[in-house]
Amino acid sequence: MRMMCLFDLPMDTPKQQRQYRIFRKELIRNGFMMLQYSVYYRSIPNRSAGKKYQNAIEYFLPENGEIRLMAVSEKQFEDMQVLVGSKSKQETIVGNKNLVII
Repeated sequence: MRMMCLFDLPMDTPKQQRQYRIFRKELIRNGFMMLQYSVYYRSIPNRSAGKKYQNAIEYFLPENGEIRLMAVSEKQFEDMQVLVGSKSKQETIVGNKNLVII
C-alpha cells in the first residue's frame, strides 16, 4: 500500500513559512517522498502500519492549513495516469516494490 499525504499550508507570515518547512522536513524524515508539490507518499505494508505514520504526522501538525492522508493499494497507485510530464525517477525505480534500497 501507499500512504499519500496531500497538504495545502498557508505561507503568508514568517511563522507560517517556518511551520511549512518543519512539516515538510518531518514528512521526509518519516520516509515520505515528494510526488508533486504538496503531495508526498510512502510505502506501508498495511493500514495498521499506516496508523503509526498518521500519529507521527498528527504530532507535528502546523496550526493552520489542510492536511489529508489517504491509503491506496499498490494496484491503484500503479494505475495512476500521468497526463502531463512523466513519472519521476523514484516512481520508475520503486514501481510496485514495497522496499527498495538504493
